Amino acid sequence: MDFGRVITAMVTPFDQNLQIDWNRTARLIDYLIEEQQNEGLVISGTTGESPTLSDEERLELFDFAVKHANGRCKIIAGTGSNNTEHSIHLTKEAEKTGVDAILQVAPYYNRPNQEGLYRHFKAIAESTSLPVMLYNIPKRTGVDIAAETTVRLSEIDNIVATKECGTLEQTSYIIENAKDGFTVYTGDDPMTLPVLAIGGHGIVSVTAHVIGREMQEMIRLFFDGHLAEAAKMHRKLMPIFTGLFISPSPGPVKFALQLHGIETGEVRLPLVMPSESERQSIQALFNLK
Repeated sequence: MDFGRVITAMVTPFDQNLQIDWNRTARLIDYLIEEQQNEGLVISGTTGESPTLSDEERLELFDFAVKHANGRCKIIAGTGSNNTEHSIHLTKEAEKTGVDAILQVAPYYNRPNQEGLYRHFKAIAESTSLPVMLYNIPKRTGVDIAAETTVRLSEIDNIVATKECGTLEQTSYIIENAKDGFTVYTGDDPMTLPVLAIGGHGIVSVTAHVIGREMQEMIRLFFDGHLAEAAKMHRKLMPIFTGLFISPSPGPVKFALQLHGIETGEVRLPLVMPSESERQSIQALFNLK
């Protein structure tokens, strides 16, 4: 399945009481699809503050996103956890909402070995008819899905893609050795163009909340063979790629959305919003006063 080149890991909009704000959620989905040209949305990923969402909230978000997007983009449900049975339960419930695929993060904290990782993802994939996108982000989870393990998992029919935040060496190995048709995305915004250059397919992004159009243009330039122009655009966007991680995500991107007229509320503890000095740095990225 082709999920597109630019997918956003969507923030979860909250109201003043830090409850999901459905009007804001509808506005954000429209904005990401229509104005920022996103071809897919990950709902209830890390950027969506999944650790602080209840199962009920997550399932309500999946259902709402499917209905509101109404086929305008792919909806990918973040149903991963460090408990295989819990991930299977969430996946089965998510499938009922009509999502297009699921995102499965590497099990965090309990740090399984490679055989444990393989069996975890295999069990989840076998529990559903949905396409599965793996998610390797060692700096968050404390465990690294080895490139060889990802290649092995690519042989499972409905494991169709990965969001890879490992090294460029790992990403290269996966692209070279995975099953034909297996799609490799980077999950690291600054690596978008480098990963495309070695054969990657696209980006599962945070910054595409506010520069999705620009990222689509950079990708179009690359695939049209205008490499110098694509590289120039990459360099121009780099301060935003890095600046929206000045403090723990998704606080900075929620503030950036506010600067663009899209209210998504604050973040739930233990996260906090950017400090005043950090807000000034984010504001300067967009030359907004």
